Amino acid sequence: MIKNIAEGSYGEEMVEDGFHVLKVQHSGSEPELLQREVSKRYIQFHFCLKGAARFGFNQGNYWLDIAEENSLLLYNTKLDLPLYVEIAPGTYMVSIIMTLRKFHTLFSNEANYIPFLTEENREKKYYAQEAITPSVAVVLSQIINYNLHASVKKLYVKGKVYELISLYFNRTADADAEQCPFLVDEDHVKRIKRAKEIVIAQMAEPPSLADLAKEVGLPLKRLKEGFKQVYGDSVYSFLFDYKMEQARRLLETGQYNVNEIGLRIGYSTASHFIAAFKKKYGTTPKKYVKAMAGGA
Repeated sequence: MIKNIAEGSYGEEMVEDGFHVLKVQHSGSEPELLQREVSKRYIQFHFCLKGAARFGFNQGNYWLDIAEENSLLLYNTKLDLPLYVEIAPGTYMVSIIMTLRKFHTLFSNEANYIPFLTEENREKKYYAQEAITPSVAVVLSQIINYNLHASVKKLYVKGKVYELISLYFNRTADADAEQCPFLVDEDHVKRIKRAKEIVIAQMAEPPSLADLAKEVGLPLKRLKEGFKQVYGDSVYSFLFDYKMEQARRLLETGQYNVNEIGLRIGYSTASHFIAAFKKKYGTTPKKYVKAMAGGA
């Protein structure tokens, strides 16, 4: 039996009027159900950082799955889309819900940059599922896990939510799925996803791009262009962000020192790891751990 989501697993904050952020951290052993009214005046962004969820529609007659490290965008100007979501155990999910009016003001000068804001699409229903990029994953983790004084918490969350939306729509000019031969070819996508899995599995000693292309059976140019289309970044930029995110998570466990973490993710010296971490997060690993612990 699926229970309604426990109070400790769910939190909601109002960023601004008509602009809400929902956080789910389901640590239980059984699926839970999240229900919330959402009218047709709102657009929804759902980011599943860990675990999985199922979105039910039309009294549960239709279901849409969202897997780990994937996002789901929903809006329908004709029908209310209330949340009816089955949350799997171990799921971490962040949802952004804002009025369409508020959303349009964010991109009022860039309407043609966002595919569903073009004149012919403004009144249509729309949904999109995409993989979460490493940069988006970092911001999601920061929204879920932070230790800040109550006086600045709301400002911090507001800034991170705006950053999240910005990164979500940070598309290159050639990243239109309809124009991209890699995204409409399922075999290419599978090979590119395999390339991602390989560099993650071998992050301490990643293969060269030429070797990677050979291993997944793609020409080098197609691998480079296709990887950027699917994941929004080059192979090594993606890997750098992934390694830094892994380092950040390892630091938060308190189980490893800086040298150990650096070696785990492929840095032969602590100084190189510290420099890379500071480049990504603007602070050293030691200072990051101190800040997480509530230190000055």
